Amino acid sequence: MVVMYYKEKAFKVAENVYEPAEDTFLLADNLGARKGERVLEFGTGCGLLAILAARAGAQVVATDINPAALECARANAVTHGVADNIDFRLGDLFEPVAGERFDLVIFNPPYLPVEPDEALNGPLDRAWEAGPDGRVIIDRFLRELPNYLTPNGRALFVQSSLANISKTIQMLKTNGFHVNTLRKKLSFEELCLLRCFIASK
Repeated sequence: MVVMYYKEKAFKVAENVYEPAEDTFLLADNLGARKGERVLEFGTGCGLLAILAARAGAQVVATDINPAALECARANAVTHGVADNIDFRLGDLFEPVAGERFDLVIFNPPYLPVEPDEALNGPLDRAWEAGPDGRVIIDRFLRELPNYLTPNGRALFVQSSLANISKTIQMLKTNGFHVNTLRKKLSFEELCLLRCFIASK
């Protein structure tokens, strides 16, 4: 068990659960969740982003494909006093929320390019392994996203320059989204925070 801190708030990170890093903190610093909103977070990990959204007054659905992550996130939510405001669900991408719509969708997707014969596919490895071009998860997310947003809904997610950010922006625009970006340079890659919402007709 590791304990990490975000703005002096402690979060426990269990074994086999993704430990928040620069990508998580970039999302946390720009979350923008509002009171009364319905928020969906994919890949909640230790629950940091879901907890921040709940503390802002949102009703949150937090999903993960890793049962250990959900257990860890639920424990952190109890510690931070927001367990009643977060619905934790096990499942892959939109499967646990079929037919529902949200005001804000948050995602820190796997984006590390990995060849099939090199993939480890363990519970923790799946937090970053994303196929040969790093896009096997993000492309699925982008295709389905419009069906799960309210009319004024928006999405906030991060992506690495290792996985073709330009293609992501083009896919969003093709689906009728406005896109704003914020970029952060790291030692071996550039992280891009993408905010998107459906363009008004």
